[in-house]
Amino acid sequence: MTPLVHTGYLPDETDTDRLAESLAPLVMDGGRIHLEGDLGAGKTAFARALLRKAGVTGRIKSPTFTLVEPYKVSNLYCYHFDFYRFTDPREWLDAGFRDALRDDALVLIEWAERAGNALPVPDLNVALAHEGAGRGVTLTAYTARGQAWLRHLFSDAAAP
Repeated sequence: MTPLVHTGYLPDETDTDRLAESLAPLVMDGGRIHLEGDLGAGKTAFARALLRKAGVTGRIKSPTFTLVEPYKVSNLYCYHFDFYRFTDPREWLDAGFRDALRDDALVLIEWAERAGNALPVPDLNVALAHEGAGRGVTLTAYTARGQAWLRHLFSDAAAP
């Protein structure tokens, strides 16, 4: 399947939050989203805004030290992973996270590239990059589910 891509610019954190919030209603049946970008690019802020809009109440912590923060919204299990501390792709397998990658769960993964090729392809990859005072964003949809999300959000999503 040829991926669909949308690129844009997010002038500030409010715009990053709005993008995540607009995605939240679309992912309530589950899906896998990888969040890519340098330190401070907005990956965790994006995840927090998406989870909050999806219905997570209470504190939404960064999973940098715990590796995963689980949440439950109605019947939807949500898992927010952060693989920043991984130094070897086998650590993901050794940690026993494979069971959380169910199709009926919402799975957000920061630093997914640190798991190497051990992870299945995401429905959507969200790449954030510092650009001036804001952030550039590239959303790449790899699956039919992710492409449906992207088409719903942006009419200009196109194959690269």
